[in-house]
Amino acid sequence: MEDKERTDQNMILKGYNTLLYFTGSMIMYEPSEECVTDFFSGRLLNTLPIKSRNPRFIEAAALLRNACYDKTTCRNMLKQDFNRLFSGSLMAPPLKSIYLNNSIYPEKESVSDFYNSYGWKYRSKYNFPDDNLGIELLFLTLLTDKYMSFDDDACRNEMGKEIIRFIEKHILSWISGWNDLMQEKAATLCYKGIASLLYACVEDIYSLMKVETSDMHLFSNLKN
Repeated sequence: MEDKERTDQNMILKGYNTLLYFTGSMIMYEPSEECVTDFFSGRLLNTLPIKSRNPRFIEAAALLRNACYDKTTCRNMLKQDFNRLFSGSLMAPPLKSIYLNNSIYPEKESVSDFYNSYGWKYRSKYNFPDDNLGIELLFLTLLTDKYMSFDDDACRNEMGKEIIRFIEKHILSWISGWNDLMQEKAATLCYKGIASLLYACVEDIYSLMKVETSDMHLFSNLKN
């Protein structure tokens, strides 16, 4: 891979990581005023070096740009929706174990095993299960950061394979069912859009890891 191609790919991946940090935090913690201001104003989406051709991404981005007009009202609605979906009623719990029952056919490698193989443990005053989607997204950003740190193509390829394996086994295996539930149960357009956006970001990172260097133009970071 040429230096410019590597730099361009890293810029795109950094953009996706920024979105994963945001969407992951929005399903783990009550939305803050800063989140509402920065994201739903369109400021964040408009400045990131991403131009995805994923229809799910395009639809989610358009929805989020028009989902919130009054900051105070929007934040209050988001807080209520967050508590309905993830904290109180648990109408759409972001937990892999809810959507995949492994009691009959246990996993050969649980998501905890995957974390342990990298010597990683999420530490917080909150007790989040390892299969919480927000935790999985955070770990994915760490793998992607490690991928970007390599200059050697062979090392990048091997880390890319690990990212593909993690996404296939521990995110794409269940996120579709969670997203469907979010589209049905979320009361705000914001949370419907967030669910679709994070799904699309995972799909795009997965595709970036699989695509050949010659096909990198499909994920051009040029902006309109």
